[in-house]
Amino acid sequence: MVLSFLLGYSSWGLLILRLTIGAVFLYHCQPKLKGAMGGGFMMFIGWAELLGGLAMVLGFLTQLAAVGLGIIMVGALYKKTQEWHIPFAAQDKTGWEFDLVLFGGCAALLLLGGGSISLEGMFGF
Repeated sequence: MVLSFLLGYSSWGLLILRLTIGAVFLYHCQPKLKGAMGGGFMMFIGWAELLGGLAMVLGFLTQLAAVGLGIIMVGALYKKTQEWHIPFAAQDKTGWEFDLVLFGGCAALLLLGGGSISLEGMFGF
């Protein structure tokens, strides 16, 4: 492997992935929590994104947060592809490529966990 020396930094990679995904969900939960995107169900999604995003950032129950946020992304992918018929990518609107990347990140964190640079890693749970 050409860059095998970087494998020793895998916990840093997981930290970067967790912080990035957490930041995206923390940003995108705000309009849902303010009621700008509809009623009760979207408020529930907003709270799930807030709590899941915080868990990702802190590395606390990372795999459970990844499951919850991954399920939200499956729902978003379904809505965009099956109900709204949005293309994968488009110049004039957000396609579903962004949702797919978030789902992939959640799937990776589900399988890999939060890494040693996390609350889980520091406290051994």
